[in-house]
Amino acid sequence: MAENEYLTVPHEKPYKYQEGDLTVTRGSAWTGPGCHLGCGVLLYTDDDGKLVKVEGDPENPYNDGRLCVRCLALPEVTNHKDRLLYPMKRDPKDRGKDKWERMSWDEAIDLVAGKLIEIRDKYGAETVIFGQGTGRDISSWITRLAWSYGSPNYTCFALSGLACYLPRVAGMAATCGGYTVADCSQQFPDRYDNPNWRCPELMVLWGNYPLRANSDGFYGHWMIDLMKRGMKIMMVDPRVTWLSLKAEAHLRLRPGTDAALALGMMNVIINEDLYDHDFVEKWTYGFDELAERVQEYPPSKVAEITWVPEEEIKSAARMLASAKPAAMQWGLAVDMVKEALPAGQAIVGLFQITGNVDVPGGNIFPVELIAYSGGWGGELISEEQKAKRIGLDTYPLLALGFQVAQTDELMKTMLTDKPYKMRGIWLQTNNAIACMGAEPKMVLEALLRLEFNVVVDLFMTPTAMACADVVLPAATYPEKDGLRLGDGLQRGEVINKVCQIGEAKSDAEINLMLGKRLNPEAWPWDSIEDMLSSMIATTGMTFPELREQAPLYLPFEYKRYETGKLRADGQPGFNTATGRIELWSTFYNQCGLDPMPYFDEPNPGPGATPELMDEYPFVLTTGARRWSSFHSEHRQLDRLRRMDPWPYIEIHPDTAAELGFVDGEWVWVENQMGRAKRTVKITPIVDPRVVSCDHGWWLPEKGPENLYDVFDVNINNLVPMACGKSGFGANYKTSICKLYKVEKGE
Repeated sequence: MAENEYLTVPHEKPYKYQEGDLTVTRGSAWTGPGCHLGCGVLLYTDDDGKLVKVEGDPENPYNDGRLCVRCLALPEVTNHKDRLLYPMKRDPKDRGKDKWERMSWDEAIDLVAGKLIEIRDKYGAETVIFGQGTGRDISSWITRLAWSYGSPNYTCFALSGLACYLPRVAGMAATCGGYTVADCSQQFPDRYDNPNWRCPELMVLWGNYPLRANSDGFYGHWMIDLMKRGMKIMMVDPRVTWLSLKAEAHLRLRPGTDAALALGMMNVIINEDLYDHDFVEKWTYGFDELAERVQEYPPSKVAEITWVPEEEIKSAARMLASAKPAAMQWGLAVDMVKEALPAGQAIVGLFQITGNVDVPGGNIFPVELIAYSGGWGGELISEEQKAKRIGLDTYPLLALGFQVAQTDELMKTMLTDKPYKMRGIWLQTNNAIACMGAEPKMVLEALLRLEFNVVVDLFMTPTAMACADVVLPAATYPEKDGLRLGDGLQRGEVINKVCQIGEAKSDAEINLMLGKRLNPEAWPWDSIEDMLSSMIATTGMTFPELREQAPLYLPFEYKRYETGKLRADGQPGFNTATGRIELWSTFYNQCGLDPMPYFDEPNPGPGATPELMDEYPFVLTTGARRWSSFHSEHRQLDRLRRMDPWPYIEIHPDTAAELGFVDGEWVWVENQMGRAKRTVKITPIVDPRVVSCDHGWWLPEKGPENLYDVFDVNINNLVPMACGKSGFGANYKTSICKLYKVEKGE
């Protein structure tokens, strides 16, 4: 593909056509609701404009017509009786009470804009927080809104250590100048048939189960496609899964010990001279120092730390070193340890010293129309305002192109009024006290201290009911026009509006309406279509033109570090200070951090706090994914709740027998932070020393009186708000606990 040449895939059918009595519209499942994939979908509407069915688009080269149950259940979400349909307000004295008054959109925008402008004039724009949940569709809109308003305090609100995606992105940006993803041919229109692509000999799945959890735009069924083409699998996962049973190696590590395992594997690769000498000598910096560091992690010691047998560590290291090419798909588990940056540095280092960087079938640098993690409109905020960002003084790493406030420091600011008092919050698709917020009761306390709170969402959530003064109804993806750009995939896709429920509006339209009031020059577009067209202007296409042809493929080539296409100055190498992949990071060193990877014992845990293990004998890992939900979404849906009606905790049969538990009974999971209810699921897929549960639970059917019983069932009651030394990473995935039965009446 030539420079600046954009390709599209020919379609047999137009983007909209008739099939019997139904209208079929091609689109992208790009939230809400749902995950980070943006699967190609066919949306079926009847003569009344009602969404009645969703099918996979067989002409979409990413999912080839395949969909999971969450997409298939979309009509139930869009048409649900409990959807937020109209803007609403209530008296701040009635927070937590179901006392809402309906407004028109004009009234709502007048109220919100007026209040935000008043706060900006009196106290400064920095005193308003702009908080999102999982990024997906809204990252571009909320960042532009925050920065055009003048607030530097945009963030992933209440997520301790920004512990989702950003630690991996920040770590790779600091050490090799950009983020890499596994090469599954997703950058080519002809996919697996492209002559430049090679099937990986080995795929390492590290802290990610892609059949259920699709990190960084990675489609789980690609694993099956590649296995059919001869690819082998290595799994790094504490739990047994369907894929681990198909793997050549399954390293069942103790949760939170990923860094130690990676360093132990590097010890073997370096000491047995299995690394790629040519790549290391030409394109890396600090290898000798790394070689010295890994001597601290001999396989025998690592086996004690991780619970992975020594011979399995050695065998896995040799397997990885001998596979040419090898790729890695990693996930949230890497972010959700306190020292996530050195863990990520160690893990990705395995692939760097074996030369699996930007080669066919290895780990490649994506090209994107808009950087998914970088937001949109950073030029709109002044340097004076940028300097007021919370956490910037404490965590210098935030200056590395990440215009995001540090969440733990922001929580302290909300509770202490230092360095200044926070006055308001704009929360968009963020259900903090039910999902991502560590210490959720503290999060609620902080929210209730604010003067003005606005929540934008699909449904009334515990967070909205608890703290919002204004609630604005967001559209599901069949109700809006939009673009799906970035997130590790070299493509541009279109979301097409096919229906309308109540007065719900897309996040983009809501932010455009408000943005034109807060800073008209930053929002010059007269319509959503104009705004979307401006985002893809470099392609030479308008939004309506892309609608007919999407998906759009961007130019791509391998080994761009050799041709100067990874650096702004056009010089060969990587976008770092040394021009090389920094195994010894000059940037970390400049920030006062250890420049090389290391392992930090999870605290609390059997290695760090053995004195607590008598009272809390089990290692607790949280956040296991289910087919039936995405984070705290989908809890209202009968179809999906039947699959997983209650939150459960996975317990080994020997452990259950020792405790006298039976399948399905309710138990308390408790540690020194708090407790939460779970039903027992007895299964041999977990180690007897480990218990595992999902997250994001609340019970919509319980009603608003007790905030949908969120504090009874939220496992984050057991998770502290405490980040790593860099400001990135937090121990969501590893803690300790005890278990005991829920008594009658509880």
